Amino acid sequence: MKKFSASAAAVAALMCAGGVQAASTTPTSLSYDIEDTVAPTQQAAYEAGVKDYNRCLRQHGFKFAVLALEHVTGNTYVYSYVVTLPNWAGLDTSQAKAAVCDSELEAGVNPHLLSETAAVSTVMPGFSHHPGDVTPMTPLTDVISFTLKPGRAPYDAFTKGVKAIYAAEAKSNWPYYSELDEMNYAGPSAPDFQLVIPARSWAEIGTPESPSVWKMLANAYGQRKADEIRKSIDDAIASMEEHVDRYDPSLSYTPSRQ
Repeated sequence: MKKFSASAAAVAALMCAGGVQAASTTPTSLSYDIEDTVAPTQQAAYEAGVKDYNRCLRQHGFKFAVLALEHVTGNTYVYSYVVTLPNWAGLDTSQAKAAVCDSELEAGVNPHLLSETAAVSTVMPGFSHHPGDVTPMTPLTDVISFTLKPGRAPYDAFTKGVKAIYAAEAKSNWPYYSELDEMNYAGPSAPDFQLVIPARSWAEIGTPESPSVWKMLANAYGQRKADEIRKSIDDAIASMEEHVDRYDPSLSYTPSRQ
């Protein structure tokens, strides 16, 4: 696992050519996301190393939660870690506080990695829908990744269309939670955006939404406008990929309450 004290330049990435996020815009949530790929024969040793690293963080009073997710579809030898942050400055603080445990990473985790990527993900205002007051912590998460076509126009069309969908969800009181994460500084093979949809079970993942998102959109704006929004989003996308992650409490880190 990459050190939290690694340089911010190595952290992650939005690879939409021309799609630059305005620095003055404040995200509604921000996280440092790490994705580890491990050889099948190294999984036990790798997980033991992560647990040792978490113990070190706890001993030194690390104050940032780290959510661990194991990929259970797609490439199943992949683990994702989400370090929740209060703001961009929190990334500086978390890296500095975790540096004391870098030796645990170097000895117990990194030798078992095949590869690793990292990113800073942000959720901007208008790009999430929370039917309730609390974001759910669920056993499973459906993750849909979007890579956009090059250029500013696809970026603008995609974000404008998605924002219109979320506005319709709020207007319609649509009973499904999701958020769209924008991936920043992640490298050339990373997606531009990830749609994160929590689920309580496989049955929930396999049950179609009612009404569907497109039916909800037509109900809110009319069929013609809904078709225009859908086409603008489809035309902006170069490729998509979907996988399911499972929350792993044994590899997650929860700060001690004091």
